[in-house]
Amino acid sequence: MERITISIEPELATILDELTQRHGYASRSEAMRDLIRGWHSQDAVQKNETVHCVAYMGYVYNHHDRTVAERLAHIQHDQHNLTISSMHMHLDHDHCLEVAFLKGRTKEVRQFAHRVIAQTGVRHGQVQILPMHQSQADAGHDHGDGVHHVHLQPTS
Repeated sequence: MERITISIEPELATILDELTQRHGYASRSEAMRDLIRGWHSQDAVQKNETVHCVAYMGYVYNHHDRTVAERLAHIQHDQHNLTISSMHMHLDHDHCLEVAFLKGRTKEVRQFAHRVIAQTGVRHGQVQILPMHQSQADAGHDHGDGVHHVHLQPTS
């Protein structure tokens, strides 16, 4: 591990210490490493430098609007290969929350998530994309289901 020294204002050092403690990091160094990894991965996603990703997407919609539920189902079925798993939860008499875990090419996952969230009737939606890279030893394989599977690893 490389050792570096940084200089920051006392107010920022206090904020760093408070955040380090509140988020359960063992040290300032571990908190800084995590911040840099997160900054690097989000930068790679924003620049479209990552080919593969995993993501989680959550959205709330009014289940009484049958057209929105039908449209969402069609979108999800059209790109079923991107969804690993999903969960549906009833929030109250009118609203449902769906959370989907996605995996695939970053561009396709992003387009899919934005298409879902942009549907009329979806009240709140958010997607978090985590960049991954294909394992060097894995060129992909087929389990006999007609879908090409690729094993992914987190980026550094």
